[in-house]
Parts: sequence; structure tokens; C-alpha cells
Amino acid sequence: MDLDTTRPADRRLSAVYRVGAGLTGLVLVGFGIAGLMVRLPLFDTRGEVIAGLSTNGALSFLSIAIGSLLLGAAVLGGSFASTVCTVVGVGFVASGLVNLYLMSAGPNILAFSMPNVVFSLVVGLMVMTFGMYGRVGSHLPGDNPYRRLREERRERRRRDRGTIGATG
Repeated sequence: MDLDTTRPADRRLSAVYRVGAGLTGLVLVGFGIAGLMVRLPLFDTRGEVIAGLSTNGALSFLSIAIGSLLLGAAVLGGSFASTVCTVVGVGFVASGLVNLYLMSAGPNILAFSMPNVVFSLVVGLMVMTFGMYGRVGSHLPGDNPYRRLREERRERRRRDRGTIGATG
């Protein structure tokens, strides 16, 4: 079988990254715009409920910024979109855990409530899964570009160790 070298090797995986980043980005931008249209105070700790989630001006701006980042990653695609999805997913999970603590113990500057925490954890895991899809795992198919890259690196390290051992 001949490989088509004019197309990127990860084009099938890129579609998964693009769809995940794009849909999540659209939801976040929509939520942020809805919050800004209500003209919420910037750091109100109680917030207003929009689409079942508590929000204030700061969370609305943050949602638009993160959503725009994900939409940009969806446009660019490839391993960039995968990396952005993974990092944003980890950020969402961390945000959910931190804001869970801040809801009762500290300044709740993003007006988080329990539905926000659940949303943050679920979206974080979902986006992280989109970003890691086809990139991590022990049983990736032989034509997977990330598996090939790992094998090339492993082979290069073996050769380097062999050369170092022979000269030293």
C-alpha cells in the first residue's frame, strides 16, 4: 500500500480534535455572550443563572476567551488542536476542583455553584478525551502517526545508547 504524502498523516484524528474543540468552543462562547447580554456585575459572588449555570461578568469573559481558543484550535486542527483540547480539559477539571473548594471556603469570584462544578468536571473530561483520542494508549494501530513518532524516538534512543556504549 502506498502512502499519500500530500495529506497529513493525522487527518482522520484531526477531524475528531476539530469537532470536539469546535462544539465545545461554540457552547462556551454562546454561554459567555448570553452572560454579557444580561450585563452582569464583573465579580458578583452570587451571580445570575443562565442556562442552568450561575455566572457573572468575569465568568462570561473567561468563557468567551476559552471558547475562542477552542474555536481557533478547531480551525487549525492537527496536533495543535489535540494539545489545546488536552490542556483546556485539564484546566477545566482543575477549575472544577478549585471552585468546589472556593464555593464554601474562599472568595467565589467566578460565582460558581454546584451545577457549574459538575459542568466543569464533565466538560473537562470530555474535552481532554477528545484531545487524547488516538494519541495516548498502549494499543494504537500501526498506521497511527503518534505511534510511529514514538517508535522513531525509541529507535533513535537505542541507536544513541549503542553509539555511546561503543565509544565510551
